[in-house]
Amino acid sequence: MNKTNSKYIVFTLFIATILWYLLFVIKPMNFWLQMSLSISALVLMSLVFNRDIFKIGKLTIRHILIGISSAILLYIIFYLGNIVSGFIFPFKDSQVLSVYSNKSNGNLILIGSLLFFVIGPGEEIYWRGFIQNTLSKKIGETRGYILSVLLYAGVHIVTGNVMLVIAALVCGIYWGCLYKKEKSLIPVIISHAIWDLTIFVILPLM
Repeated sequence: MNKTNSKYIVFTLFIATILWYLLFVIKPMNFWLQMSLSISALVLMSLVFNRDIFKIGKLTIRHILIGISSAILLYIIFYLGNIVSGFIFPFKDSQVLSVYSNKSNGNLILIGSLLFFVIGPGEEIYWRGFIQNTLSKKIGETRGYILSVLLYAGVHIVTGNVMLVIAALVCGIYWGCLYKKEKSLIPVIISHAIWDLTIFVILPLM
């Protein structure tokens, strides 16, 4: 990857940080609509800087099975983590509830549709397909993976929500590792989309 591409990554991360600050702190508009627009903007920028991100290959039965099973496993991890974190962080409930309270900003069917078709897939296209993939080509697969995980969690620091940062760190490690192993965005997109829908709409933790 050349220096110009490095500047593209820095630029999109700067934009992502601003968008996340607006989304979780300023909240100028409906959360789910703003989230969808923010993700779409990051995906569009990624496409402009690297058109290859949409060359994700063919969907296979293996991809579907891995996507579904990995989403279930991650939900279990969060279910157990939600219980354990309650003993460690006295502020856990209030910070988790601040995220879930955004469900009041829209119809659950609409929220679920945006999570499944726009937000989940869009995050993977940007964070794994563009950021992790590009960094891996520049500094090596393992270091690219680690740095992309730290960046994914780091962007969430501007929200001031410790539990959200921890959640992003866990998700970054999990989906980043899945992408690193499978070398395909398809199972990761399926996993993220199903997990989002489950944890926010179907079986919320709070």
